[in-house]
Amino acid sequence: MSIIESIREKAASHKKRIVLPRSSDERVIKAAQFLQDEELADVILLRNKDSKVETQNIEVLDPETDEKLQEFAEAFYQKRKHKGITEEQALEIVKDPLFFGASLVSAGYADGCVAGSVSTTGDVLKAAIQTIGLKKGSNVVSSIFLMSFPDGKVFSYGDCAVVPYPTSDQLATIAFDSAVSHKLITGAEPKVAMLSFSTKGSAQHERVELVQQAFEKLKEYNIDFAVDGELQFDAAFVESVGKRKAPDSEVAGNSNVYIFPNLDAGNIAYKITERLAGATATGPIIQGLAKPMMDLSRGCEWDDIVNTACVCSLMVIDV
Repeated sequence: MSIIESIREKAASHKKRIVLPRSSDERVIKAAQFLQDEELADVILLRNKDSKVETQNIEVLDPETDEKLQEFAEAFYQKRKHKGITEEQALEIVKDPLFFGASLVSAGYADGCVAGSVSTTGDVLKAAIQTIGLKKGSNVVSSIFLMSFPDGKVFSYGDCAVVPYPTSDQLATIAFDSAVSHKLITGAEPKVAMLSFSTKGSAQHERVELVQQAFEKLKEYNIDFAVDGELQFDAAFVESVGKRKAPDSEVAGNSNVYIFPNLDAGNIAYKITERLAGATATGPIIQGLAKPMMDLSRGCEWDDIVNTACVCSLMVIDV
């Protein structure tokens, strides 16, 4: 079974309520109907201005007239009034399908939200952060890409899409959240390698020190997974190299979660892995929010939306 088949199977067993805000997009309509027909999720579609939504057995809400609009506007006003937002402005903001979708998740009417097919990542994350907010203990919203290979192996790369140059505190949080995401999605125990151009002090530089500091801060978290750093990629990936360069490491040579020191390295690495190694990248999978809201590429296909909605379902942590 491929990782995508596994994700869809797990999503079907979870059966979460997923909101899709952009019903003006035919790809979203097709994905919504597939998710509903295949019983992968219970879908909520949001009507956009002038959009005609023709679906079967799918709940469709209009943000501008929905009975929950005032409730969401008041909640948003309370969260953002310290930024100078007025009650009137809050009402207009939550009429936007992105903010209304995020409000459905924040208030518990939906389990997760998937957006971005016709919106920028910045707009999606703005709605998510301002409405849903960060999870307790988190200091940054980040992402992973799930990298699946033809031989069935699956790795997680973080962060490759959101945070350009994380601080050591943020990098520690990214590593923690990536480990949690990897286990939620794949079911495999995470073995986290914090990557650098140095292995265990083989080089001295402020960028190396940042990774070393992040590793020390991560150890202060309540972690139940194996992690090590700083490691060069070959030491983290190749068993024989790991034994030579970091013989005492729990994860050297057998890591499955790779934490890159900045967005340059992460973004380049996942694209190289796609093009040269024939891997399939699923993501970016957004993490660090109090409740899940996923981003899509504007160039996505309808089945990408299906897969992202299934991932979103797996990111729901019932408390």
